[in-house]
Amino acid sequence: MNSQTPDQAPAPRALPRFPGGTSLSHLCVYDWETADGLHGGSPHLHTLSTEAYVVTSGRGEVHTISAAGPARDDLSAGSLLWFTPGTVHRLVNHDQLQMQVVMSNAGLPEAGDAVLTFPEEILTDPQRYREAVALPADGDDAARAEAARIRRDLAITGYEQLLGRIQAQGPEAMQRFHELAVNLVRPRVGDWQQIWERNVEVETERTRAQLLALGAGDGAHLHDAAVIRGEPRPEPRLWGMCGRLQTWTGEDPGRR
Repeated sequence: MNSQTPDQAPAPRALPRFPGGTSLSHLCVYDWETADGLHGGSPHLHTLSTEAYVVTSGRGEVHTISAAGPARDDLSAGSLLWFTPGTVHRLVNHDQLQMQVVMSNAGLPEAGDAVLTFPEEILTDPQRYREAVALPADGDDAARAEAARIRRDLAITGYEQLLGRIQAQGPEAMQRFHELAVNLVRPRVGDWQQIWERNVEVETERTRAQLLALGAGDGAHLHDAAVIRGEPRPEPRLWGMCGRLQTWTGEDPGRR
């Protein structure tokens, strides 16, 4: 039993990271109706991070645009899909669609690695893009919900325009969108490099050092074995691009 009083208890620790800086969140996909009669979230791509959906309940679809062109995949409990960087993806909710989202390069998606499919006149103007993608820092949850919905609708408008250009121009239209995405994120790459070094490179180097130690017969890192329980962050859930997001924080093993 832990004999520490609450005042003496250690502060919660961060959850461990896998090599690659892998992060995990739970997503309840928006059921808001869109102009095309569907329901769901904001189409977007990631410029660096690979993402996976592990569907836990409900039904829906994911609409994608990749090097293979536009596609649609059904989603139901047990579905697993991966998206490499550059793949535009749009979640559609048919019936209470929920999933676990696995993401590489933890810290980068939160720092702007995701680029939404806004109309081109916004994508070509960094200031307008920043204003369109941001949710209010102040205000109540209802205000953030309204801003998230407006952002989603704007991304849907741009997504439909992108699909129209792809139909008319072929792959060149997608290449143009990729170029605009690169131009938007390029000024942030220096900051991203620091995040990557702290999250991804550190964990990769930790594994490298442990491999070398094991090869030399040294298992000292095994003496630090621990069990860490992830606790849901306090409600309300975050207003994500595709739905309401639940993330977790760690608890020091000595407190259990």
